Amino acid sequence: MRVLALSSGGKDSCYAIWWALLRGWDVSSIITVRVTGDDSMTFQLPTVGIARLQAEAGGIPWHEIEVEGDEATEMDELEAGIRRITRNDAVDGIVCGALRSDYQKTRVEQMCERLEMHSFTPLWHHEGDQHMQELVDHGFDVTLTSVSADGIDNEWLGTRLDMSSLGRLRSLASEFRFNIDGEGGEFETAVSGAPWMVGRIELEGSRHSSGGRHWLEIERAEVV
Repeated sequence: MRVLALSSGGKDSCYAIWWALLRGWDVSSIITVRVTGDDSMTFQLPTVGIARLQAEAGGIPWHEIEVEGDEATEMDELEAGIRRITRNDAVDGIVCGALRSDYQKTRVEQMCERLEMHSFTPLWHHEGDQHMQELVDHGFDVTLTSVSADGIDNEWLGTRLDMSSLGRLRSLASEFRFNIDGEGGEFETAVSGAPWMVGRIELEGSRHSSGGRHWLEIERAEVV
């Protein structure tokens, strides 16, 4: 099976890539969507630039496709970009790290139908606490780069996910009733290391806040 992987550089995308590689599939390219506008209903904005370094660390070709972020046109722009990338390359499917967004999953599936490719969402409805625990257990180096929920403030920026921080996050998620996997937009992540990467990515950034949202502006990132 030869597949493309859509990746924002976050924990779910990186886990989905690992899932495909564990099955012996050929991940022919990692594709990152860069939103040139202010927002997108489908694609993540923060930390997408790190996906290029993840691909480099994993020895996988990387492509960036620009979309404006307009709900009416962004999937058409992505589809056109994928057609350009695969013009001379037979690809069987697309792997996506969608967890519970029916909107995102449906739009990717519809695009795959038009491309005559299979759509794979290996984390679909994966139980949140189990997913986070598996990231720790399997050695994913996950850093929180944005937080925007009651109970987690700017002190969490730059926190790396391990048994200790996951335990604290688990307690806060129970107390303040937010999704422990961040699927409700409570936080965003960047992955500095994974089982399918060689080496790790070193990150440096500055903290910023606006209202109830706090984020880490990544100013330097390199594979070490």
